[in-house]
Amino acid sequence: MKTLLKFIGIIILLVIVYAVIAMLAFSKDYHYEKSVVINAPKEKVWQYTGSNKGINAWNPFAKGDPNIQITYSGTSGQVGDTYKWKGNEKVGEGEQMVTDIIPNEKLGAKLHFIKPFEGDAKIAFVLTPDGNGTKVTWIFDNEMNTIMKPMKPMMDMNMNKMFNQGLEDLKKLSEK
Repeated sequence: MKTLLKFIGIIILLVIVYAVIAMLAFSKDYHYEKSVVINAPKEKVWQYTGSNKGINAWNPFAKGDPNIQITYSGTSGQVGDTYKWKGNEKVGEGEQMVTDIIPNEKLGAKLHFIKPFEGDAKIAFVLTPDGNGTKVTWIFDNEMNTIMKPMKPMMDMNMNKMFNQGLEDLKKLSEK
């Protein structure tokens, strides 16, 4: 029994040491990006990256709740194009507003998360020619508060999973 308690104590101590080191060492700036080459012209890919409605045709984050409530406002595919979502605990609640558009090349947007955690982030979809296809780069930037810094490795794993899923779905839609 003493050995088990000692082992548990060591594990707890290691977790605390890791958390303190992560809070001090990890930057508050969080950047994640992933790219895929799609065998389709950028005009076709833009149909699914140039507006919130297009993005939601393949958005992996919204798929976590089959009963998600989404409302759109503004002009689709223009600065101000906005969608609000409200879903289960996995999806949360928030809104995304388009802030920057260069047709067939780039869409930038601001994300505002309401639940489960309040926060802001920026995303972008950048389309560049790649041979006969289009390279799509999905970019996510935000600031982590000190308490969230120890979660960075888990965030990276989740973002990798979700971005891979989303970009694969985008590729399938665009290559039809």
